[in-house]
Amino acid sequence: MNALAHAAQTTASEHDAPAATLKALRFLTAGSVDDGKSTLIGRLLFDSRAILADQLAHLEHKAAGAEIDLSLLTDGLEAEREQGITIDVAYRYFATPRRKFIIADAPGHEQYTRNMVTAAAGSDAAVVLVDITKLEWRTRPVALLAQTRRHALLAQRLRVPSIVFAVNKLDAVDEPQRAFEAVAAALQAFADTAGFTPAGIVPVSALRGDHVTAVSPESWYRGPSLLALLEGLPAALDDDGPATALPVQYVARLDSEQTPGANPERVFWGRLAAGHVAVGDTLTVFPSGQRARVQALRRAGRPVDRAETGESAGVVLDRHLDISRGDWLMGGAQAQPVQHFRATLAWLDTEPAQVGRKIWVRHAHRWVQARIEAIEHRLDIQTLQPQDAHELQVNDIGIVRLQLQQPLPLVPYADNRVGGALIVVDPASHRTSGALLVEAAL
Repeated sequence: MNALAHAAQTTASEHDAPAATLKALRFLTAGSVDDGKSTLIGRLLFDSRAILADQLAHLEHKAAGAEIDLSLLTDGLEAEREQGITIDVAYRYFATPRRKFIIADAPGHEQYTRNMVTAAAGSDAAVVLVDITKLEWRTRPVALLAQTRRHALLAQRLRVPSIVFAVNKLDAVDEPQRAFEAVAAALQAFADTAGFTPAGIVPVSALRGDHVTAVSPESWYRGPSLLALLEGLPAALDDDGPATALPVQYVARLDSEQTPGANPERVFWGRLAAGHVAVGDTLTVFPSGQRARVQALRRAGRPVDRAETGESAGVVLDRHLDISRGDWLMGGAQAQPVQHFRATLAWLDTEPAQVGRKIWVRHAHRWVQARIEAIEHRLDIQTLQPQDAHELQVNDIGIVRLQLQQPLPLVPYADNRVGGALIVVDPASHRTSGALLVEAAL
């Protein structure tokens, strides 16, 4: 399949689905520095008429008759506007007659990779931009930028269901079709080696708007526009399964209106990470192992009979148990307590990860001390091959083994994105140092 055919490939059944059946799509824009991520989002908002009148008037006033700088719609921090870069993740919302969208504009600088990881962890899709003006597309094979490869690889490891490559700034090259075909071939070869299938490879010009929301009939490109492709992508499938798992985030005490002075009702609030829960179900509390029956369920302050994966719910049990923030309510096949496990570690700290280093990890809402027992290898970003390593430097990705001070109900990240993910925090500086994706218990 050539690059143009692959770029045009899309699932007909997805694009033909009625709008009512399509959930809102959460996607992030990723890629290297100055690839045009903020401008692309500005173009989507501008062409979709999702800009307020006062915002548009402000941009036109700043432009003073020149071309409007669409990147200012997302770069809201003063430091971002001064330096012309994205630092923090900016979220924007827009809708078409077909679908609603939540966009996360992730920074491209290596030192802000942790922000990109944060955005990717909750996304249904990732649009990885590729600035064609930075590539020697006339040479074969075309060498991709390290940050392009890193962001695409992180999106894949974080189980982002759909990864789209948008080859940007084609208006700045003299042979756009040849340039796109060469870069698309390199992107497809990289994806094949990394083990994922791109949802699409689209040529765009965020500055001019080419193929962003519509494809020109005179264009050599015959595939869908970027927006049409996004409209047909599936939302992330919730990790629904036979085992119920609800991490307790907050415990509320409510006095009974019918019997004043009685023991207050305790409601355990959290977002259901897996399975479903219904009134009458029997749940086990982790780590105590005590069991109780679900007496009532609440959603948004109202009583309900059932809650599904991804929904926030309040659980009322039929007896009083010692349950606090960080505990888990679990049903069905129980996750086993784990103290030793193997995981993928995306290291984000300037101080290297070394064997024996003590860290804090956060699993859902519970904090536990841990120690790095071994570093099996690091992943070479260019070759995607494992390399022997005794430490992981900033932005390295590797396989490690860890020991927890207290057991946690861990599951493989491939099975559940909540139960298999942990955040690493440095105990001295309290910096977010990395992200752990559980491979297996040891």
